[in-house]
Amino acid sequence: MPDYTVDLTDTVDPEFQTVITDGLTGYNKEMGGAGDGKPLTIAIKDQDGRFVGGLLGRSSMGLLFINLFYLPKSLRGSGLGTRILKMAEDEARNRGCNKAVLYTISFQAPDFYKRHGWQVFGEITPNPGATRFFMTKDLAAPTA
Repeated sequence: MPDYTVDLTDTVDPEFQTVITDGLTGYNKEMGGAGDGKPLTIAIKDQDGRFVGGLLGRSSMGLLFINLFYLPKSLRGSGLGTRILKMAEDEARNRGCNKAVLYTISFQAPDFYKRHGWQVFGEITPNPGATRFFMTKDLAAPTA
């Protein structure tokens, strides 16, 4: 076996990220067949066209992943979060997803997701006041 170096860093080199992403994508296609993985983005812009919040996720093999969801304080409680979440879930259904997953932190929005039919399937508390809730939703179930 040739010699290799192993480096630990707190930065992500774009070339390295491409190697990991392409390698895993190729392996997944080899093992699971042609993938249907696709990004999902819902952006909120202000009147000047500047991004102020939104949702980043992806769909893959029948599963919606919500990776990041942010609304500035001024927009919270306005119904916009509900609208965005519903848009993501509806688009996931259109893509053939029947399940969804995300994680949120205790000081973020677990109750918001619970009100929208999401259920906790796991939690971990590495530090007091920062419990991470892993949540799922059955997208095949009727929506309220």
